[in-house]
Amino acid sequence: MLRKIIIYISLSVILVLTTYLLFVFYASYSDGVRSGELIKFSSKGYVFKTWEGELSQGISGAQIFKFSVLDSDKKVIEDLKKFEGQYVKVNYTERYRTFPWWGDTNYYIKSVTKENSPFSIK
Repeated sequence: MLRKIIIYISLSVILVLTTYLLFVFYASYSDGVRSGELIKFSSKGYVFKTWEGELSQGISGAQIFKFSVLDSDKKVIEDLKKFEGQYVKVNYTERYRTFPWWGDTNYYIKSVTKENSPFSIK
């Protein structure tokens, strides 16, 4: 009898944990686009090296959008390195939760394009 209870509890814990991990892996909260000056992009971390960046969306950096990039998105990483210090538009996915090896934020960049800054003097 005790053995059955332990097996049922173990299976329940495994089922709940698996469901949670699948939810975190596949579910997204929102998708969107943001524009701003790319002021920082680097690989950082002690145990897990992740790609992190910051986008300034206001005058004098009043509003900062922090984001992460998955290691598998090689083109996005190369484009962000190339566009650092320039005005860009990024497409992102916001996740409910994240894994430590994915990055520090819940925002993940899917693509980036260079844009003309609305603040440039003509």
